[in-house]
Amino acid sequence: MIAQPTPNPPPMNKSDWIEGMARGMAVLESFDTERQRLNATLTAQRTGLTRAAARRHLLTLTQLGYLETDGQYYWLSAKVLGFAGSYLSGARLPRAVQPSLHQLSLATQLSCSVAVLQNDAVIIVARGIWQGPDLPTKASHSVLAYGLHVGTRLPAHATSTGQVLLANLGPTHIKEWLEAHPLSRLTAHTATQTTELKQKLKRIAKQDYCLATQEHELGVDALAVPLRNQRGDTMAALNLVRSGAGLNAPDLAARWLPLLQQTAQALRPLI
Repeated sequence: MIAQPTPNPPPMNKSDWIEGMARGMAVLESFDTERQRLNATLTAQRTGLTRAAARRHLLTLTQLGYLETDGQYYWLSAKVLGFAGSYLSGARLPRAVQPSLHQLSLATQLSCSVAVLQNDAVIIVARGIWQGPDLPTKASHSVLAYGLHVGTRLPAHATSTGQVLLANLGPTHIKEWLEAHPLSRLTAHTATQTTELKQKLKRIAKQDYCLATQEHELGVDALAVPLRNQRGDTMAALNLVRSGAGLNAPDLAARWLPLLQQTAQALRPLI
């Protein structure tokens, strides 16, 4: 049975909604790995605000210390790390999976991560990296081999973890998600047609894993399985990532799927 998503926040009265807070958070979320520096025009394009409103929000967030600026462009300040630090120290999921991620990266000599679904993206909440003999011993275990890190947002439709999580939504939720989110092309291998992605999600749900080949980034393959709790609810996705393998590399699923599934099964009592 395909596990259903965790419950959404309960409905709230319109009178309780604070529009200014929602717009301010949208401005903060408009900064990502693709564009770390934004001006008022770019922020307006990314949030749907007018340029004047975007400028006021940028100035306010700068005054509060969440952004820095050179007078034209703005970027996130170190203050936002306070939210990430509080989450990582208090949330159960990252702490529960971290030891297993280190073991998995050692066994496979590949990078691995755990991600959760949020709107049109997946967010990396924990990860492990293989540090080979040629890598410096001081390399951070919070950075993926190809430049990703804990907190990175990635498009759900083009990633192995995202596709696994989408496949574990119910049919109604999948339909709503596909209607709400455009499928942007990242490489020639990215599914950009709704029908194409829907068919792949059906296959993923049936086989209970996803192999994404160069769909998010050329030269990068990823294998993902769902992470479920004891009730069978899908809480996150676990993946292995291989970059620069070449045409003669062994099939990622044939080589590592059993170990990835065993790791996910061992984590069920912990999440």
